[in-house]
Amino acid sequence: MMRLSETNRARLHWVFKGSDGIRAGWSIAIFLLMIAAVGVPLQLVIHHFHPHQDTKQDLPAHLLILAEVITIALVLGATAVMARIEKRSMWSYGLGGPKKLSNFLTGAVGGAVSLSIVVGALWAGGYLVFDGVALHGAAIFEYALIWLFGFFLVGVAEETMFRGYVLSTLTRGIGFWPGAVVLSLLFAAAHIHNKGENVLGIAEVVTAGLVLCLMLRVTGSLWMSIGFHNTWDWAQSYFYGTPDSAMMMKGHLFITHAVGNVSLSGGTAGPEGSVLAPLGLVVVPLILVWIARRTGLAEGPGFRPATA
Repeated sequence: MMRLSETNRARLHWVFKGSDGIRAGWSIAIFLLMIAAVGVPLQLVIHHFHPHQDTKQDLPAHLLILAEVITIALVLGATAVMARIEKRSMWSYGLGGPKKLSNFLTGAVGGAVSLSIVVGALWAGGYLVFDGVALHGAAIFEYALIWLFGFFLVGVAEETMFRGYVLSTLTRGIGFWPGAVVLSLLFAAAHIHNKGENVLGIAEVVTAGLVLCLMLRVTGSLWMSIGFHNTWDWAQSYFYGTPDSAMMMKGHLFITHAVGNVSLSGGTAGPEGSVLAPLGLVVVPLILVWIARRTGLAEGPGFRPATA
């Protein structure tokens, strides 16, 4: 049997391991392969029983909740395996640290205020028209809670996927902000397939990704970004009844429609596709970061790169 020489073993060791353990690229590849190995077959089964939903139609809450629960299970499962390999807590990739509830609630208030500023600017400029109320009585509260829960799951799923283990590991490999740029571009790419999405909307998703990375960088955890993500989507999709990345949700409170120049109104992409979106998407998060620094919410353990 042919054996590797000491030199070849050393070269092979260098390819797969560095001074911090398994090289970042291989760690991410293992993480993604674990998710794909379970997620792809599962997705095929789900699509067999639930054909692809036309994003121009109202998306039921139960389908969104099912999809996000599966995503969270896959991402946290893969994170737990990598954490065991790297001899760390699975919560150390952004879900741990002190003041989780305070960070979450601060982000949640910021997300709702942020989206409301954008909607207010669109309404004041005549680019968004309120046509009436779609829900009445108990349905208002039922759908409010259902969608709040659903978008909480969206926040956890997308933040742990794009700004959890992978960003921690990329930080080890290429640095935090280069990793943040790469993942924000991939975050936007995941929205391209949405029917009705536009170029401005995709650009705003990149911006949102970088803003959420900034919250992580400052607070040392994902909880502020999860809260912001949760209520930004909730206010957009449920409360104001506007498209969310070109998707409409079943059971929204207000009935609205965009008018005028698409670059200003957002058109079918919703408020995220408007040039006015940075009024809330950038300004409010910067205020949140300032508040975090002033109040001690940023005094967590910091965001540390993954090491194996």
